[in-house]
Amino acid sequence: MNKWVYLFKEGSAEMKNLLGGKGSNLAEMTNLGLPIPQGFTVTTEACTDYYKSGKEITEEIQAQIFDSLKTLEEQQGKKFGDTENPLLVSVRSGARASMPGMMDTILNLGLNDISVEGFAKRTGNARFAYDSYRRFIQMFSDVVMEMSKTFFEGILTEAKDSKGVKFDTDLTADDLKAVIVRYKAIYKEKMGEEFPQEPTVQLMEAVKAVFRSWDNPRAIVYRRMNDIPGDWGTAVNVQAMVFGNMGNTSGTGVAFTRNPSTGEKGIYGEYLINAQGEDVVAGIRTPQPITKLAADMPKVFERFMEIANKLEAHYADMQDMEFTIEDETLYFLQTRNGKRTAPAALQIACDLVDEGKITPEEAVKRIDAKSLDQLLHPIFVPQALKDGKVLGQALPASPGAASGKVYFTADEAKKHNDDGERVILVRLETSPEDIEGMHAAEGILTVRGGMTSHAAVVARGMGTACVSGCGEIRIDEQAKVFELGGETISEGDYISLDGSTGKIYLGDISTEEAVIGGNFERIMGWADGYRTLKVRANADTPADAANAVKLGAQGIGLCRTEHMFFEPDRIPKIRRMILSTSQEAREEALNELIPFQKADFKGIYEVMEGRPVTIRFLDPPLHEFLPTDEKDIADLAADMGLSIEQIKDACTSLHEFNPMMGHRGCRLAVTYPEIARMQTRAVMEAAIEINDEKGFNIIPEIMIPLVCEKKELKYVKDIVVETAEKVKKEKNSDIKYMIGTMIEIPRAALLANEIAEEAEFFSFGTNDLTQMTFGFSRDDAGKFLDAYYKTKIFESDPFARLDQSGVGQLVEMAAKKGRSVRPNLKLGICGEHGGDPASVEFCHKIGLNYVSCSPFRVPIARLAAAQAALKENTSK
Repeated sequence: MNKWVYLFKEGSAEMKNLLGGKGSNLAEMTNLGLPIPQGFTVTTEACTDYYKSGKEITEEIQAQIFDSLKTLEEQQGKKFGDTENPLLVSVRSGARASMPGMMDTILNLGLNDISVEGFAKRTGNARFAYDSYRRFIQMFSDVVMEMSKTFFEGILTEAKDSKGVKFDTDLTADDLKAVIVRYKAIYKEKMGEEFPQEPTVQLMEAVKAVFRSWDNPRAIVYRRMNDIPGDWGTAVNVQAMVFGNMGNTSGTGVAFTRNPSTGEKGIYGEYLINAQGEDVVAGIRTPQPITKLAADMPKVFERFMEIANKLEAHYADMQDMEFTIEDETLYFLQTRNGKRTAPAALQIACDLVDEGKITPEEAVKRIDAKSLDQLLHPIFVPQALKDGKVLGQALPASPGAASGKVYFTADEAKKHNDDGERVILVRLETSPEDIEGMHAAEGILTVRGGMTSHAAVVARGMGTACVSGCGEIRIDEQAKVFELGGETISEGDYISLDGSTGKIYLGDISTEEAVIGGNFERIMGWADGYRTLKVRANADTPADAANAVKLGAQGIGLCRTEHMFFEPDRIPKIRRMILSTSQEAREEALNELIPFQKADFKGIYEVMEGRPVTIRFLDPPLHEFLPTDEKDIADLAADMGLSIEQIKDACTSLHEFNPMMGHRGCRLAVTYPEIARMQTRAVMEAAIEINDEKGFNIIPEIMIPLVCEKKELKYVKDIVVETAEKVKKEKNSDIKYMIGTMIEIPRAALLANEIAEEAEFFSFGTNDLTQMTFGFSRDDAGKFLDAYYKTKIFESDPFARLDQSGVGQLVEMAAKKGRSVRPNLKLGICGEHGGDPASVEFCHKIGLNYVSCSPFRVPIARLAAAQAALKENTSK
């Protein structure tokens, strides 16, 4: 027979996977002899069994629950359901990963119409007894029966108003009896039955409700944001009640052993006299700082500090503790490693190392790599944010805080930014043509697109806040307005974006720069000492490259050349090349671009000071460079000596039904070899000149994108080699260079051994590889992915976190096949997954040489790579 239920005294901290974080910590505190209300834990395996059994709890599990309940009755000297001296319990969730506020809790369970009278007599405190019963009815109705809290809050508010009092603590026992009558009446009206009076029924329904809460919408979203697998399940903790609402010698609170916002050492928290747990977070009454407890109940405070310090020393980490004081007797309800901001995480880790409580290795392992985003982007002033009005929420595509005036075109955004305004660019979706407006904007908001849409990828590279995929927005581009959250926002109105949460606010919310302190460099230094995987950045400009180096990048893994063509002095030349009808005319236009490309490459090479730079040749379909604005079309017609109709016809002829799989990447160089010649010349001349000028030893890495066939790669490679050798001869240089490819088509992964015969390196473009493997567009997937999360078909966004079982299998297979032909084949990843910790760990595990990501995600990748190496060493 399986063991589904454990008394607290039967568990330990090592049983976290089975008992959940809360249950294992309650067991550990019991073993330490701390004042814990006793109880038992229904395991995470029971939760999994509940879902397998069609959302039913088996008789075997129920029997073990009631056996454990009998033991608890003996421990407490009370009987569950007794009319004279009832045992009341709390029923709380407890997953193995901390998920604060995501799942449900029921307090005071076991009361009914009869036992509440005996409870009142037994305690000699009728007000307390009826307050506990009204709380139980409200929580049970809300959590178990899913009735809205507003029904009950309205009744309680009316009761207080009728008595002319402000707080529920001012209501008498008779007042609360009247409230209970109304609570039960609304329950019967809404549920069609009386409020359940049998305590055993109450208990089993509450356990089921906690199991169900594992799959409530907020829990599903939280799991996706924090990479928590859906098959873990939650444990349920049934614990004897202790009461903070017995009067002025009782209370409840939450405290931390260090400040969770700053990391400062010292007790931090708050409590309420004559209250239960939900009162502290509800905000109806203002809690007192925990230090005031020293004056209110000095002996309790002394004991509290003794236990708090003992817990931090035992766990060697900042603790988040819930406690209750029942008639001046202190109880700890739980402890856990506390959630903290990124600055606090760094401060606490460094302090614990300095205090000799943990090693640098442990410090590196503890910090949530994703949280480092908070350190690198502007943040909203906390009070200003609290006062702001939320209009809506969408995908947090690029972190940071941004406020500015709304403009709907890239040109308007640039123009008003040039005039000194702070700008928010609002678009249905962005395209490469919007790059100047995006660069000018403080933040970007799009109606369409996912976490790896054009807007998201470019914004992250720039370190610009971006919220994408807000389908609730209704834009009227002619009227220059959009509607969201019941408000109409016109061009020039202020809005604010939080790229870390995806929230969109009305008005101009003030921001402040995040501060990177010495702790950051200290932790990063430790991390770099442990990791073996190198970290590069995706950067297209000298400014991006400089920022990448500042954040610790060891090279550039992806320099996208197409972004260089959208400057005002270049776009007419690329358009003229595209619309030219002869090779000679195309070459003439391209030759005019060589000085620009070369200057860009020289700028990047100079900043990188000899670090490796991988330059991807032109990738997007040509129609993305063509004009859509009437004035631009007219200007291009005049420049080329053609009619406006001829230009429009040419643009129409280049339209593609599925450009993601169309005439792009290496296919452009096969059709127009002169493009590859021009780019090769620019790359080689830039490298040779910078080597001569600065004394560097740059070895250009030329990446040919979208290859699916060895012969295709060879065709383009021959053009590159011919041009490169010609430039070397002209410059009298013996510079070395490398030619590789981007593996972003499943066929290329399957034929990687053949392709490796021609390629000296592979860079996995996992954005496109994910699109082509799954068969859906990253820009449109947002329309249906939510349904996939709710139905648990997917647990995470495959564009944000690498799909290791599908796409990852292709990457691993291609790596093995490639190295079977060329053992020294350099392997990297340059999709957005390069900045995702779980994906970085996978890249380490399969033996890639490096990951490449947006500059602002470089520290995340550095820390994640160190954690992957340490995890591997531990498992060995």
